[in-house]
Amino acid sequence: MAEILALDDVLDATVLIGKILTKKGHSVHSFTEEDEAIAYARTHKIDLAILDIKLKKMSGVEVLGMLKATTPEMRAIMLTGYPTVETAREAISLGADEYCVKPIDRDELEEKVEKVLKASGKKSSITV
Repeated sequence: MAEILALDDVLDATVLIGKILTKKGHSVHSFTEEDEAIAYARTHKIDLAILDIKLKKMSGVEVLGMLKATTPEMRAIMLTGYPTVETAREAISLGADEYCVKPIDRDELEEKVEKVLKASGKKSSITV
């Protein structure tokens, strides 16, 4: 299945994402530090990044830009507890494929991950 990077400043969120998606057969690499996630992505193949928008040192949108610079074909889902149209537009412009609102809903996450992975190579499926 897919190699997935999960980055959230809340450890419980990355653990939850890992549990949900590992049960679906994916390999999930969880991080709470932006630098560690970026370094990992530079040396490992990542099919999908699941990034929280609000992080400790930088925004998830900034991390997305860095990840896309090294791996343009990587898919991305942004997570946020504070959805705004501006953030969604910025994430889309940098190549995000989907958007999930926290708290994380298992069914929604599974559905969006499957949709994004199946749609590889297609344009963003986010509607703003």
